[in-house]
Formats: sequence, structure tokens, C-alpha cells
Amino acid sequence: MQAEVGIFGGSGFYTFAEEQCQEITVETPYGAPSDQLTIATIAGRKVAFLPRHGKKHQLPPHMINYRANLWAMKQLGVKWLFGPCAAGSLDPKVKPGDFVICDQFVNRTWGRRDTFFDGPVTTHIGAADPYCPQLRRLAVETAERLGLPYHSKGTVVTVNGPRFSTRAESAEFRSHGWQVINMTQYPEAILARELEICYANISLITDYDTGLEGEPEVEPVSHEAVVEVFQTNLGKLRELLFAIIARLPQEQNCSCASALKSARGES
Repeated sequence: MQAEVGIFGGSGFYTFAEEQCQEITVETPYGAPSDQLTIATIAGRKVAFLPRHGKKHQLPPHMINYRANLWAMKQLGVKWLFGPCAAGSLDPKVKPGDFVICDQFVNRTWGRRDTFFDGPVTTHIGAADPYCPQLRRLAVETAERLGLPYHSKGTVVTVNGPRFSTRAESAEFRSHGWQVINMTQYPEAILARELEICYANISLITDYDTGLEGEPEVEPVSHEAVVEVFQTNLGKLRELLFAIIARLPQEQNCSCASALKSARGES
């Protein structure tokens, strides 16, 4: 079984296409992925879907086997990979229900296995622009066409979880000018780059993290509220993903597909 396109489902996003799907079990050298993968045909393209937390949300973010998840996608032949996720806003202009097509991440996690290259070949993957520019452009253009509320760029800070931020932590993140907070973008995005897979994040904003300064009626985030807002907007997310998939090129036309060349000094 092969697939060209991959999608990781986040909190509240446990199934992708309900009809004409086939579930498969994929084994990897890094252990088991979060769950079985579902293969469906969307706009004539084979699409592999995997809920990154498992179908029953049994895996908290710090316990996800990110390497197994990414390897499973690569093993199926995936070239284009989307990592939609539920995320909090650190910016009053970025509202719940908005989509953010992130262009940068900041890693504040620890203890996660975040590379496929532990030797003997030393590999220094480039991460200046960690998200595929081609996929990001398609996502932005498609969100505009569909009339969805979106932001064409944003920096997501990835925290370890599973707890949410303190007010002091959230204030620090805001002081840096970061827009989005999430628990799964690292190392997912960089592992995709190591496998030369084009990867794009689409953050669906569900909350204002610890609230909004000067607006006490805006409550700090809770998991219940996250899932509620995500479910409310899940139809829009599916619509956006379906429309992007329909516009994908036949071949990768960006530097993601040759990321290892410069990482190892190969000519």
C-alpha cells in the first residue's frame, strides 16, 4: 500500500475520510506509530491519515513516538505531509477559529527523540525555514480562495506538555512576539525535513492560552474548551485540506526533497 500525501490529525481530529478507506498497520525500526493508518483517495491522490495522539487520544504529546510516525509516512511513499493541530493564541489579533499557516517554530521541549541521525554519518539538517515554502504558499492561496479566516505566517512555540502554560510563561512567549503555542510541532516538522518530505503546519486556534491581558472574562485554556472549538471548526479544516490536496503538483519542486545533500556535504 502506497500514499503520496500524509496528514497527522491533532486533538479532536481522529478520522479524515469516512468512506472508501482502508486501515493498515505499519511497522517501523523505531517502534509502533500512534495508531493504524487510514488510506483514502482524495482528488485522485492516495492520502495516509494518522491521528498523532491515537484514535482514543491515549498518547500525550511528550509520549508520542514522532520518529515512528514520520518513518511510517516515508515508508508509504509520502512526499507531502500536513501537520494540522489545535493551538493556542499568544496574540489578540489571532482569534479562536482562525487558521495560522506557521512559517517558524521555537522549541521549548525536552527529552524527545528528535533526529534519525545518531551516527555514524554526521548530519546537520538545515532548519532556517522549517516549513515547506511550496506547501505553505498553496495553503495560504487556498485559504484565501475559500474565504477562511487565516494568517499567512506565524511563529509557533512548542512546549513539552502535557500541562498548559503558567501566566508567567505565556507572558514570556508573548514578549518575544510569538503568535502560536502548541505541544506537537517539535520534533514533527524537523523529522519530516530529515526524511526529505515537504511538511506544512496548519494551526487551528482554539483558545488564548492563559487569557487576554486586561480582559478577565476570557478564561485560560482547558482541554475541554480546546476540543469543543476544534470540533466546531473541523469541517472547515477538512475543506481546506481537501482543496489543497486537489492543487498539489505531481512532483516536489522545492529544496525539501534534497535537504540531506547540503546536510552531509554531498556533491
